[in-house]
Amino acid sequence: MVSNREKLKELLRKLHDGEEVEKLRNEFKDLLKSIPPLEIPLIEQELMEEGISAEEIAKMCDIHVELFRESLAETMGDDIPEGHPLHTLYMENDMITKDAEILNLHAGNLKENAENLKPLKELAEQLPMIGVTHYTREEMLLFPYLERRGITAVPSTLWRKHDECRAKIKLLLLSINQKDMQKIEEKTREASKAMMDMVFRENNILYPTLKELLSEGEWVAIRQQEDEMGYYKVKPSDEWKSKATPLHPYELKGEITSEQISNLPEEIKTILAKKTLQPDVYTMVREGDIPLDTGFLSPEEINAIFKTIPGGITFIDSSNRVRFFSGFGRMFKRTPSVLGRPVQFCHPPKSVHMVNKILQEFREGKRNAAEFWIQVGKKFVYIRYFPVRGKNGEYLGTLEIEQDITKIKNLEGEKRLLETEEK
Repeated sequence: MVSNREKLKELLRKLHDGEEVEKLRNEFKDLLKSIPPLEIPLIEQELMEEGISAEEIAKMCDIHVELFRESLAETMGDDIPEGHPLHTLYMENDMITKDAEILNLHAGNLKENAENLKPLKELAEQLPMIGVTHYTREEMLLFPYLERRGITAVPSTLWRKHDECRAKIKLLLLSINQKDMQKIEEKTREASKAMMDMVFRENNILYPTLKELLSEGEWVAIRQQEDEMGYYKVKPSDEWKSKATPLHPYELKGEITSEQISNLPEEIKTILAKKTLQPDVYTMVREGDIPLDTGFLSPEEINAIFKTIPGGITFIDSSNRVRFFSGFGRMFKRTPSVLGRPVQFCHPPKSVHMVNKILQEFREGKRNAAEFWIQVGKKFVYIRYFPVRGKNGEYLGTLEIEQDITKIKNLEGEKRLLETEEK
């Protein structure tokens, strides 16, 4: 009996021999449903070893991705329009799938000619953006909605997998820079496999779960924020519009209905069956909190934060009067006697003309920053001024920030967050 892998290889050979795609489309679709995505690159590699060129197989990758896209459309359903965050995620995985396959093909092509390293290198250098955009959006915008509902194991597992994929891409780039052909091929295949594995997990587990659990208001909130992090080789359309009120994770009660659970992927239901869900019931807005653009703080917390920020902060209002300063680690001392004082009187007379010029240019919108740096004994001090503007762009005053950057200037290499602190 002919295996599905052999059937797929035979179809790819027919394409290679010039048979029209339309005649083979249905056969392709049926076979692709029965073959795990991670096996596709392996089959294509076998074809290369049988004499079909990488260029020809690259064309087949396009066909595979096209069929993959049709399959996704069936998975997503007609209720996920272009521009919806979930649609964008699927389309990014479409591009990641194609890149993973092309990456694998380039690896096999290295044996024929070392010059083929150039296209491999060009593609590999694009791959870190998967982590910067696609994975980061999931970690920062999507995972909090699951965590709020008490589903913490899934985000934690996927984040680890994201980091594994980031690491494999980094190792691939390192091997390319070292020009070790054997290691390049090994690291390319590892990166390709990790990328495909991640696509499979997201399309079959994460995205169906999000589609079932998240309300329209939650998707609206995600859409409002995702542009800031960017996308991998796609640009969302403006087709999706919603009048729903944005709903952030901290605004949810975090409850999941039994009907929702019944519609989740089997992998998720298995995880949920092993533990009692404990939704996050933390109350974000407390009595007495001051609502800010990106959070809620009590007056005591605000005061403590300013006292803790390293360096000095001074705010001069629109009347050019000193209205506020913080004092942790200042190089230039401030006392309460400066409050209400015209800022011009806080500087040596010989520099007042420059102070006035900067403030006037800030007020008129002709300048967005001013910076100075000076040596004070053994310390190197960096001083910056920024105009502070209201929601409508009106000038509210000027912020002065001073900081001893002596240690910062001397930093080299890397120090990760969890590395042991020096005592």
